[in-house]
Amino acid sequence: MSTEVILAFSILAIAVVLFVSDRVRLDVVALMVLLALAITGVAPLDVAISGFSNPAVLMIAGLFVIGAAITETGAADWFGRRLEGVAGTTEARVIVVVMLATSFISAFMSSTGTVAIFLPVISAIAARRRIAPARLFMPLAFAAHLGSNLTLISTPPNLLVSDALREVGREPFRFFSFTGPGLVVLVVGIGWFALFGRRLLPAGDDSTEHEEKALSQVDLASDYGLGDALSRVKVGARSRLAGMTLASANLRAAHAISVVAVIRDGEAVRVIPHVVFQVDDELRLIGSPEAVEAFVATFSLELLGGPSGFALPASESLAEVVVPRRSRLVGRTLRDAKFRDRYRANALAVRRVEGGKQVCHSSSALRDLELRAGDAILVKGRRKYLRNLHDDRANIVTVAEPDAAPGLLLDRSRALGSVAITLVMLVVMAFGWLPNVVAVLLAALLLVLTRCVRVADVYRSVNWESVVLIAGMIPLATALERTGGTKLVVEVVEKQLHGASPTVVLALLVAITSAIGMVLSNTATAVLLAPVAVRLASAFGIAPEPLLLGVAFASSAAFATPIASPVNVLVMAPGKYRFSDYTKVGLPLQLLVLVTAVLVIPLVWPF
Repeated sequence: MSTEVILAFSILAIAVVLFVSDRVRLDVVALMVLLALAITGVAPLDVAISGFSNPAVLMIAGLFVIGAAITETGAADWFGRRLEGVAGTTEARVIVVVMLATSFISAFMSSTGTVAIFLPVISAIAARRRIAPARLFMPLAFAAHLGSNLTLISTPPNLLVSDALREVGREPFRFFSFTGPGLVVLVVGIGWFALFGRRLLPAGDDSTEHEEKALSQVDLASDYGLGDALSRVKVGARSRLAGMTLASANLRAAHAISVVAVIRDGEAVRVIPHVVFQVDDELRLIGSPEAVEAFVATFSLELLGGPSGFALPASESLAEVVVPRRSRLVGRTLRDAKFRDRYRANALAVRRVEGGKQVCHSSSALRDLELRAGDAILVKGRRKYLRNLHDDRANIVTVAEPDAAPGLLLDRSRALGSVAITLVMLVVMAFGWLPNVVAVLLAALLLVLTRCVRVADVYRSVNWESVVLIAGMIPLATALERTGGTKLVVEVVEKQLHGASPTVVLALLVAITSAIGMVLSNTATAVLLAPVAVRLASAFGIAPEPLLLGVAFASSAAFATPIASPVNVLVMAPGKYRFSDYTKVGLPLQLLVLVTAVLVIPLVWPF
């Protein structure tokens, strides 16, 4: 084994450790890999930076822009809200409809973006059907993964395995090359959920009641332990609080009290640091009975009532939001992120998984709680500001809004334009009239020129972490190929499987890919395993297409753990899931999907 091979495998091992530790951003690890390859001489400079000119990388960046146009014009949200008319009333039918709709959108958009759009829609459907959200959110997330198997552009692994074919001089996959086996896997997955899988889902609350009822503020507040937590006090003429501002009173730090609402002359006053308390103001507070009693005594207030039902002025409401994995809020406190100023909303409580259990934080120290990916936050604010939470899905995803009006307003002309341009792009790609990368970039440009997506949103819409991750990891796969590292791996596998049938080879590759995909991102998994699939095909004298399809399908089969995908993390807190719930529900589905893929892929793409 040469020095270059040892160095290449060492860089790979260190990268895998960093990926699994999740202490360093994925794109930072990819750049470290790129630099290590260039500095050690394992790859020449032109090879080390070649990932940034790779067609798959450019296509992925363009597809983010196209997804942003469909989202920002309200087209995707409009489609999601049409679900309620066909969802039915029985739980099984709702699950089937939700999974079908989600997989369809996920075939043309990123799975994370799809789930971000559907979460508030499904939450409203669950509330009106009196179905616990835990019964729907996991099927929603898993359907997004299943939809990734339907088209070439639905997920980065599909583009990467197609590019692997182009690299060895074979015809790349077409737009619908994945659709045949993908539909079979989708039907099997939805059928399993409808007949058996839903019995393994957590029961949640209200799972047996089917009387339609809209989600209320009390329901949402109760989920965070605040349903009966409000106390009402009045500022009297002799109260020391009269004339003080909220900031100068220092209520959270000094008295463990949070002011939720200030009612003055029957109207709500915006709760901001420089609001001045006046005589006869009614304050609604969150705090322990002891803290409220001490607060009343210290400032000579009149206690109007003890803990009572959660209620806010008509101009204000609550919302539940989730912090996605790549959010800029991860690792920061509410204070550091200036959450209240940025979103014009107050965080009342944070729910997260700790030690396998759901834990709520709603103390006075909430502002100094370091946020994690998957945290669910209960926020309060004026209704018009809460609607703006939809505009920053990259950093915060709205899950539920009690008594909300319809979400994003549909910009009909721009929505029709974005859908029309996207459909033309799909037709061009399906018939191969232009190279795929040209078709995608042309569509993205047309969407900008026709103002279907704002220029200011173009760069913000691209998930640069994913782009840099792929661009940085492609050179590592190339280096392993150039140094003979990939060949060594294939030779080991070939010795173990000597004389085995192609189906056994496919099954082993799918199993290895799926195991790696449980701890690495699907993109990194596909980058590393696609060259191995091509080499294995050559060693066994079979076509590479079925093996590459197996890699793509197994990379997207991220069901068994919450850390396997950002989508799984996104629904964990809103669904009140534990780690074990994913294993109990997802592992049987993962095995079923992989077995189905191994059996079906060779029928569509023979060895």
